[in-house]
Amino acid sequence: MDTEFEFAHEAGHRIAYVRSVAVEDLPEDVQSQVGDLTTLYAVHDEAGERLALVSDRKMAFVLARQHDLDPVTVH
Repeated sequence: MDTEFEFAHEAGHRIAYVRSVAVEDLPEDVQSQVGDLTTLYAVHDEAGERLALVSDRKMAFVLARQHDLDPVTVH
C-alpha cells in the first residue's frame, strides 16, 4: 500500500513536538542555570521553533496541553 493520505488536523488543534536535549548541547548561559541535570526536554511548535525548555518529559506534555497544544514525542 503506497497510497499517501494526508491527515487533517482538527480545527483549533495545533501540534507541539517534545524531545530530549542534552544539556551539554545548550549555550553556556543555559547550562549554568540547570544545576546537575544532564537532560532537559524541549517543546517545539509545528515550524520547529523552540517554545520552552523544562526539566522532565511529563512537565513538557503538561505545559503543551495547558497552552492548547497536542504534544507528540520526537525521537
